[in-house]
Amino acid sequence: MDFNVKKLASDAGLFFTRAVQFTEEKLGQAEKTELDAHFENLLARADSTKNWTEKIFRQTEVLLQPNPSARIEEFLYEKLDRKIPSRATNGELLGQYMLEAANEFGPGTPYGSTLVKVGESQRRLGGAEREFMQSTAINFLTPLRNFLEGDWRTISKERRLLENLRLDLDVCKARLKKAKTAEAKAAAIPDFQETRSRNYVLSASASALWSEEVDKADHELRVAQTEFDRQAELTRLLLEGISSTHVNHLRCLHEFVEAQATYYAQCHQYMQDLQKQLGRFPTAFVNTNPTPVPGGSSPSSAATLPVQPSPSPLDTGALSIEEVQPPATGTRKAKVLYDYDAADTSELSLLADELITVYTVPGMDPDWLVGERGNQKGKVPVTYLELLS
Repeated sequence: MDFNVKKLASDAGLFFTRAVQFTEEKLGQAEKTELDAHFENLLARADSTKNWTEKIFRQTEVLLQPNPSARIEEFLYEKLDRKIPSRATNGELLGQYMLEAANEFGPGTPYGSTLVKVGESQRRLGGAEREFMQSTAINFLTPLRNFLEGDWRTISKERRLLENLRLDLDVCKARLKKAKTAEAKAAAIPDFQETRSRNYVLSASASALWSEEVDKADHELRVAQTEFDRQAELTRLLLEGISSTHVNHLRCLHEFVEAQATYYAQCHQYMQDLQKQLGRFPTAFVNTNPTPVPGGSSPSSAATLPVQPSPSPLDTGALSIEEVQPPATGTRKAKVLYDYDAADTSELSLLADELITVYTVPGMDPDWLVGERGNQKGKVPVTYLELLS
């Protein structure tokens, strides 16, 4: 118990002297040991790396999980060292709702069958998003977190220790300076301390006493300088390791970009497949006389031609588009709503917002029309068009 009290008193005294030195430095009343320019540059580089790594880490978390409540929940699970429960992505939830709605409306109806196709695509999009989130969390977020919670904490601890040793060094320098000044004054004007009857201290020269104090302060200064130099070298090695951290984070950044590119490529492919599927779906609504919108603008919804299937439809494979001739009446202008890539030579590729001429052919699939653009002719899906006249 006595040892603990003495240690506590010693730590309190050390803390007090450091606080006094720090305060006097801030007030410009004490000299401060300055680090070399290279060391200061390493410190600035390390601080910048920490600050930007933390910002990138936090914003990437927001990108993967925009919901702040969900992020807080995941953070608590990590702190409690418990497994984070699996959570469906927004795309997966939307796809599930669409599929459930299709079952209730009837998957055989036009609306229900479309809901099935779109719902399946949304579930695939949600699955791709989940894979991207998992890949990014492992290959990008984890290395950044390891740096912030591992390497940076070690660097911060060693920097604090270096700063404390620097304060101790400057305290020793100030103490030695004061002792030398007092010794010089005592040598110039001898001053003897007389012994009183009640004291056991022999009279001695003040110059001799201050000389002893100078030797003691000089010894403490050498010890403090040695400890400071050793800690400065250790801290410098840790700070130079920031270069390796940059190399590691660069590799992780490349992996993040690869994962993101794969994710968006999958999403693009899924949506292209969905568009082609919807382009071949039966049209549920037929509007032969679209109502003009006030102001002269065309209606937003696509209008379709009334097509009655023939009692004996012709075989599609036997239909030669090149031999089809436009009827004398019944041709109409149509505006293309979306880009469409022809699947074969019998189809006509379309560009959004272009105008083409379309007409029907007896026995042709009602989901398709014949479209003409200059000398080009081919089948075009009805759902990609807005009939104008």
